[in-house]
Amino acid sequence: MASAEVVVSSGGAKFRQTVFDAVVFAYLAIFAVVVVYRPSEEQMLKLGENASLFGAFVVIGAILSVVLQHKNIKTLGWMIYAPPHLKQRSQDELVAPMHKTLWGVQLILSVVVTTVVGFVMTKIDVLQLLEAERFWHAMRLFGELASPNLEILPKAVLKIIETIYIAFMATAIAVPIAFVLSFLMARNIMGSSRVGFGIYFALRTIFNVSRSIEPVLWAIIFSIWATFGPFAGMLALTVHSIASLAKQYSEYVESVEDGPIEGIESTGAGRLQTVWFAVVPQVVLPYISYTVYRWDTNVRMATILGFVGGGGIGTMLMEYQGQAKWPEVGCIILVIATVVWIMDTFSAHVRAAIK
Repeated sequence: MASAEVVVSSGGAKFRQTVFDAVVFAYLAIFAVVVVYRPSEEQMLKLGENASLFGAFVVIGAILSVVLQHKNIKTLGWMIYAPPHLKQRSQDELVAPMHKTLWGVQLILSVVVTTVVGFVMTKIDVLQLLEAERFWHAMRLFGELASPNLEILPKAVLKIIETIYIAFMATAIAVPIAFVLSFLMARNIMGSSRVGFGIYFALRTIFNVSRSIEPVLWAIIFSIWATFGPFAGMLALTVHSIASLAKQYSEYVESVEDGPIEGIESTGAGRLQTVWFAVVPQVVLPYISYTVYRWDTNVRMATILGFVGGGGIGTMLMEYQGQAKWPEVGCIILVIATVVWIMDTFSAHVRAAIK
């Protein structure tokens, strides 16, 4: 039985290694094509042709990966996905200088290519920062922000309190939902049957899509659905928090020790009892720690949602910023910074206390 599990594990690792190496090869190959042929923007926009080209490189990369596996040549995919028992046997081979190994060259090239592409895509131009006129305009704006108009302080305080409660309610509603769903999204809990794995895969997919939609977009949707105001902001943060918390919680569940689980199962306990008595005690403290951190994060995100109708101090900030009233904006920034500092200090003390 143990031997069969090793074979299955090795087979899965080889598949993941092949896919990873294929994508890395395609990534580097596409970069080389762009550097050599320098396609125009019109050519870059031909998504169908470019996707086909990338797919062809992926296939070639997969073939190369399989050939290298048969020749026992270590690739970057092998370094990441090879089973521990295989890596243990190859420790002597891994002490070679990185630049003299295939996996090392792959890693170095990937980092260099990604850095170069990032430099080009972000259009970095340090000379713009050195232009005198731009610099003095920025300094004038900074000077106005650094001279806050405290006449609006009472209103700003009321709005930041509203923001804190938007974040609190979103977190409070999200936590119990994410708590339950996290066990359904943990592979070690749901992966023992086809039905369980189907539920696991479906929830992972749904929440990956949900997390990819930023809270600002959710706020726009709920502003139209539930009208503008703090309720829309709270709903936006709730949806995003459920997805984020459930994913983070599930990763804690997947990292629990197997010993307590096996001990509880040996007593004849059912699945639910095993989860409650063997898994929950191991994850409750990390859950609390991350929940406090999430509330802290939600407070900061709630300040941005006001720009799209999500209520709170962000609405006030948008109002004064739109009128170019920079001293008033400076006062709002001062209030936000103070609250963020207080929340950060509070969450740090709570996380330290429960470790």
